[in-house]
Amino acid sequence: MPNWTLQGCCGEVEEIVFISLYAVYSLLTMFFMEKSVAKPMKLIAIFIHEMGHASAAWLTGGQVDKIEVYENEGGVAHFRGGIRPCIIPAGYVGVSFWAGIFVALSGSRVGATVSASIFLLALLVCLTRSPNKLLVYLCIGFMTITTIFLLLDWLLDLDPMIQYVTLFYGVFIGWYGIMDIWDDTISRTVEGSDASACFNMWPCCLPRCVGVQFAICAIGFQALGLYIALVSLLNDNVVPLYQQTNAPANRFLVQTM
Repeated sequence: MPNWTLQGCCGEVEEIVFISLYAVYSLLTMFFMEKSVAKPMKLIAIFIHEMGHASAAWLTGGQVDKIEVYENEGGVAHFRGGIRPCIIPAGYVGVSFWAGIFVALSGSRVGATVSASIFLLALLVCLTRSPNKLLVYLCIGFMTITTIFLLLDWLLDLDPMIQYVTLFYGVFIGWYGIMDIWDDTISRTVEGSDASACFNMWPCCLPRCVGVQFAICAIGFQALGLYIALVSLLNDNVVPLYQQTNAPANRFLVQTM
């Protein structure tokens, strides 16, 4: 049964390594965020943002004609129909949600494989939606890299490689989303942003207020993802009773004279 209270957490090597990696990935993300080396990860975060809009459009009965990501770190999802009040907020909410999913599922090998497979499927679907040239290269590049890590993990038994990779995806995308929300919706008001679009639909909620809600959502998903990952790690480290050396082998047998 899962240890939802996290009792006994952080004593095993796997748990210490996981928390340490989360902290290191977070620091590296903040340090390299404005460096050119982080550009591909920032663009993939923008892709997930636009896929959030696209997914909401599909789920509400709309159609998506095209998804684009630009060199200047902008992006757009061209959609028709659907429920606009659900589609507009789905960019920041979507990137926060999927970052949390990456972190949560990185707590186990199977979970990390599932999240990596969903990511590959999203990249493949994007290639069918008339992406611009930059996004084509981005999709092919991340499909190749993620597939290589999956094969190395499972075929060469380099466990937990895929867990470390998906954890990195989740941490970078999550913190980038939080910083992007701060920059575009809280510290200033950017005309044409998702927060401004929400304000146009609901004039009672100012863009900065919308941004604060986005930020709470992003931080919440990241914290929830970390919590679920630790629960998963604790569950994997529990030794079943029948494997414990001090457990009686025939404890259900009635002793007879």
